[in-house]
Amino acid sequence: MATLVVIEDDPLILLPLAEALREYGYTVFTAADGKTGLDMVLARQPDMVILDILLPEMDGWEVCKAIRRTSVVPILMLSSLNEEVDRILGLELGADDYLTKPFSTRELVAHIKALLRRVEFGAPKMQPHCLKFERLCIDLDRRSVTKDGREITLRYKAFELLALLAERAGEVVSRADIFDKVWGTDWIGDTRTLEVHIRWLREQLEDNPGQPQFIQTARSAGYRFVSSPPS
Repeated sequence: MATLVVIEDDPLILLPLAEALREYGYTVFTAADGKTGLDMVLARQPDMVILDILLPEMDGWEVCKAIRRTSVVPILMLSSLNEEVDRILGLELGADDYLTKPFSTRELVAHIKALLRRVEFGAPKMQPHCLKFERLCIDLDRRSVTKDGREITLRYKAFELLALLAERAGEVVSRADIFDKVWGTDWIGDTRTLEVHIRWLREQLEDNPGQPQFIQTARSAGYRFVSSPPS
């Protein structure tokens, strides 16, 4: 069964949650602050991280960013913050899913199972290579992007999305296909996360995000990456 690290500072949530997850058969390690939790993730190499946002020592945002520097482990963020901007920030920082408190154990386990299935049966890894276009270079080995010779830093999911579109340059990629390849077939989170990532990518890549040249919308169909490769 999968190993989970649960990082939550409220003992009234952490202790019964850990006990319930163990009853479902998971191996569970717990931490009550962000720094301890990060150290535990790095040491234990779990199959999934369940991460609260409002933590002492180091908040959930910082923990998520730190994990993503070295690991692609699935991260499920928990929070009592119900604002859209908080959900968006978590996803942009590399979280795979976001669950708002209060929630039932059954709902949490459904999210856990979906994320673990995505890892187990997910799309094959991209073959290492570099995609070179007239103004963009997307290095899939280094996970780096340069535009006109200037390096652009992209968050984890944003890079995955750009790489998928660029590998199929000129082709309309459907929303369903994008969710399948980037977020996984079992994605049960907010479907608006795709629009959020597209908007953020345009802000990073486009000269005029309001009139995108690289990432174009095919209305009611999906998105298309447009960039003439060098001759």
